[in-house]
Amino acid sequence: MQVDERALQSSLRRLREAAFDADVVAVLERAVGAVHRVFGCAGAGVMFVTEDGRLSYVAASDEAGRLLEDAQARAGQGPCYDSYVYAREVISGDVRTDDRWPRLAAHLPGKIRAVAGIPVALGGSPVGTLNVYRDEPASWDEEDLRALHAYGDLIAEIVGAALAAHDHSALAAQLQYALDYRVIIERAVGYLMGARGLDAVTAFNVMRKRARDSRRKVADVAADVLAGTGAGVDEEDRSGN
Repeated sequence: MQVDERALQSSLRRLREAAFDADVVAVLERAVGAVHRVFGCAGAGVMFVTEDGRLSYVAASDEAGRLLEDAQARAGQGPCYDSYVYAREVISGDVRTDDRWPRLAAHLPGKIRAVAGIPVALGGSPVGTLNVYRDEPASWDEEDLRALHAYGDLIAEIVGAALAAHDHSALAAQLQYALDYRVIIERAVGYLMGARGLDAVTAFNVMRKRARDSRRKVADVAADVLAGTGAGVDEEDRSGN
């Protein structure tokens, strides 16, 4: 797909200007709408990590975009979870037939096919993802991904500015938590990978499931893992359900 460079830069400039006089969620909604228009794809959305390790819907360009985010939250897997955990872009030409996420297809609306997940990073660590989808199988080329990263960087700018301004919204509190505890979570993921032979996403889901089951924060579970009081992993843990 050819990206109109002039339209891309104009859109990014307008969104930066809007960030100074609008609340952060409103600007994020404008950002995902702009991704939808500039790329001509079916839809887009933004998710940020919560205290229990879920990626939670914040903004979407349309209902199917919101359902894509909800589907990944329910399945506990998908390109956007992988993008968050691995801190890199994760793409799929057809997410409904992609064997990397076997539980996801059952939760997806029919029109979602090709999906790209782009990390949104603050302080060098991801706190969420930008998610873009197409309604038919398709490839993602380097030009697509370069432009999507530009939007991901802009979203990080917007939320970073909100935190620097001491925004007291629920979203700002959620993002501050993600920043404060990302390092300990990453260390616990690394420990489980080495000690139990798990991949990074499975290790993260182990802690996410424990946090949910015990109604605790995922950072507290990570601290237990590193302290040696929560390092055991059974088969139920490995599922991440």
